[in-house]
Order: sequence, then C-alpha cells, then structure tokens
Amino acid sequence: MKEVARFTELIQQKFPDSGDRAIIKQALDYATEKHAGQKRLSGEDYIIHPIAVATILVGWDMDRDTVIAGLLHDVVEDTGTTLDQVEQKFGREIALMVDGVTKVGKARAGRDDITTYLPRTKDNLTKLLVAIGADVRVIIIKLADRLHNLRTLEFQPRQKQLKKARESLEIFGPLADRLNMGRVRVEIEDLSFKYLAPRRYEKLKNEIQTRISRSQQSLDDVRSEVENKLKAEHIKAHIDGRIKSVYSLHKKLTKHNNIDEIYDLIALRIITKDITTCYLILGILHQLYQPLLGRIKDYISRPKPNGYQSLHTTVETPAGQIVEFQIRTEQMHEYAEHGLAAAFHYNEQKLSDTYKSGGLAPLPANLRWIQDLQKAAGKLRSGEEVDFESFKINLFSDRIFVYTPQNDIFDLPAGALPLDFAYQIHSDVAAKAAGFRINGKIARFDTPLKSGDTVEVITRRNVIPHVDWLNKILTSRARTKLKGQLRRAEQAKRQKER
Repeated sequence: MKEVARFTELIQQKFPDSGDRAIIKQALDYATEKHAGQKRLSGEDYIIHPIAVATILVGWDMDRDTVIAGLLHDVVEDTGTTLDQVEQKFGREIALMVDGVTKVGKARAGRDDITTYLPRTKDNLTKLLVAIGADVRVIIIKLADRLHNLRTLEFQPRQKQLKKARESLEIFGPLADRLNMGRVRVEIEDLSFKYLAPRRYEKLKNEIQTRISRSQQSLDDVRSEVENKLKAEHIKAHIDGRIKSVYSLHKKLTKHNNIDEIYDLIALRIITKDITTCYLILGILHQLYQPLLGRIKDYISRPKPNGYQSLHTTVETPAGQIVEFQIRTEQMHEYAEHGLAAAFHYNEQKLSDTYKSGGLAPLPANLRWIQDLQKAAGKLRSGEEVDFESFKINLFSDRIFVYTPQNDIFDLPAGALPLDFAYQIHSDVAAKAAGFRINGKIARFDTPLKSGDTVEVITRRNVIPHVDWLNKILTSRARTKLKGQLRRAEQAKRQKER
C-alpha cells in the first residue's frame, strides 16, 4: 500500500528517535487491525483515511502523541474499541485526544436543514471546544480530518457535498484562521468553494491559469534580475511565487469587480534570515523598480490581525509590468503557513508537565483566545459557570485587532466599542475613562472600532463607572467587569449612608 510506504518514510525523516517511531508503528498496526474490512465510499480500505490524517499532521510538524491520536481518531467511533482500551494501550493523554476528536464529530447537529443546522453546530462546537480547551491539539487533529474528507468529497452524494462544503467554509475555515493556519484555511476555502459554486470556481481558476501563462516569462525575468542583484549585494534569500487562491480572488472581486485592479494575483515571495535583511531587500527593490504609492505595507512592525508578518510592496518594472513582492523571515513564513502548529513548538513545549496539566502555554497576542479556552476548561472542571456565548463570538464572528499607542495588540469581536477595549487593557483603566482618541482624534464612547485602529484611553481621577456605560459595551467580559464595579460602588455607598 503506497500510503503506508509514504507515511513510514515521513516518520523516518521527522522522528529521529527510534522509540517514537516504534510506538507510531504500533499505533498504525493497531488502527489497521481495528479498521480491517471497512471501506470508504471510494472503495478504498478505510485505514487510508487515518493514515492520511496522520500524514497531514506529520507535515504540520506535530508531536508524536498527536500523530498517534490522528491514526486512532476513528477507532472508538467506528469500531468496537473502547476508550479504556485505547488508554491501556497508548496512555491517558492520547485517549483524551481521541475522545475529544470523537466528541467534536458528534457536536455537529444531525441532519437538520442547513439554515438551522449551522447555528446549532456552532453552538455545540463552542461548548465542546471550551470543554476540551486544555488541549488545542484536538482542534488541529479535527482540521486534518476535515481537510482529508474535503479532498475526497467527490465520492459523496451531492447533498452531502453541499452540506460538508458549507459547514467547512463557515466553521472549519474560520477555525483554521483563528489558529493562524493560513495554508490550511486556503485549502479548506478553495475545496469548499469548488463544490458550492462549481462554475464560478472553474471560471476563476481558468482565469488565474491564463494570467499566469501570459505573465510567466516576464515574471521569471524579474525574479532573475532580483536574484542577481541580491547576490551582488551578498544577501542570501530564497525567491518563489505565490498565486492567489480561487476563493480569495472571488472575495476580492465582490469588492473590486475588475480583475485588472487586483495586483496581488501573482506575487513574488522573498524569504531571508532576519528582519534587518527584510528592510534591506525592500530598499533594493525600490532602487530597481518604481514603487506604487499607497502599496507599501509594513506588516512586520504592525502585524495583520491574525498575526501575519511580512513587508509588501507593489512596483512597476521598466517594461511596465506591475509586480507585488512579499518579504519575510523564515520564521515569519513558517508561522504564516502553519500558525498554531508552528507557534507551539510541540515537540518540546507540549511535553512539559505544565502543559500536560492544562497549564497555559505562552502564546502570541492574537492567540490569547486559546488561553481563555484553557481557563474556561478549568472553570468547568471545578463546577463554575462559563459564558458560552462569548466564546461563540470569539470563534465564529469576525475579529478586529486594535492597538495601544505603545503598539500592544488586543483582540476584540467586530462591533466592539472603546470601552470594550479599555476593559481589555485593565478594569482600573476603564473605570477612569473620560474619553478616547482613535487614530489621534477624539472619539465618542459609541464609536465602533476597526481593525488597525490605535486607541488611547483618556483617564481622569474624578471619573467613576456609570450605569449608562452598559449601553456602550459589546463584550461579556467588559459587561461583567463593569457590573462588578457598579455593584461594589453601590455597596460602598450604602455602607457610607449607615
């Protein structure tokens, strides 16, 4: 079986420890035995699916236990195997991951009409993700599972194709995005779009291919010219091409409606060793070519909302060709492609006792919602109440990322107001809020914030929280903190009157 041979070869490359390889092989044999005789709709042996999921996880550089859980993720749901048997054979940690993936699958809300199915599924998944929040690897395994199912969706009946595709676009795509797994999000979106709007998909795909063919030679010339210039300056860098995804092009055309105005359809990506060299390369490009005004973007000093970092510039060559360049370090590139999988460095960090006990791993600002999941999981375990609705906003609504004047970044739901931001900074800061400056201009309390806004909280000592503020906040976190402040103020007032 070629899939087994490829998987075995990957394991040899990625896991130098012979003990790790042995237990992965043991899990492969176990899954093969348990799924014996089962077939997929394609006619293939069922074991092909768990092997494919585990192969995807190895490609994402996930740790040994996650790969094993990927191999075993369907044995409890689809065979007579019990969770206790998995735990006895492979340990509690792997069994808990298998259990989590099984429950994520069951959280999908049955065979309802799609209009009621998706909201219920989002609600169920939200509650479940909070419950399993101490181990985010469960979500990553589920994304790998969904990705392989999308790759083989052609064998499903049309109605199931539509349901899975829409579910993937509205639930699993956003989940991948929230984990900063850019490459995964793009593939989920494109595969889903292919089934939801097949004619539109083919039309845009063909348009992209036509434009690539038309501009390939001139792009190759530009690439060679840049490579030669960088060599002359003794700068080490790798240059490759980046083609815009079909679904991304579709979304952009709904705004612009003219493909000729989309300059980043094809881009040249330059990957180098450090940030200083990124800026040096930007200067060299502007010596070679004429930069377009308003098309230079510094996402290194100010990252995109999902944590993406890179320098972007669009230039015009002497031949009149418009070319976009993206310049980033190797670490930035890895993070842009694999997100959470890259950020966690599981092979080392995940194995720590702190992580195994549900402790909080240090994460970038834009992934702090995962820490909130971990905290909420702890509350559930101790019997405390959890505001599930706030997590549904976190996971499945649009997010904005707002900055302090010191360039600290805060993650808020779309529609958040200045007081929501203030309470994110600190409840004591919010309690003294007399006003706000947004991008240097005085703003009202009811001004909706936008991604990229820089917000300054203007404080005054004599300001106290007011009940009217409840109408000027969106997030449950800010509402809870404000209500607590109002309650304490009322209690203090009563004691003073006695």
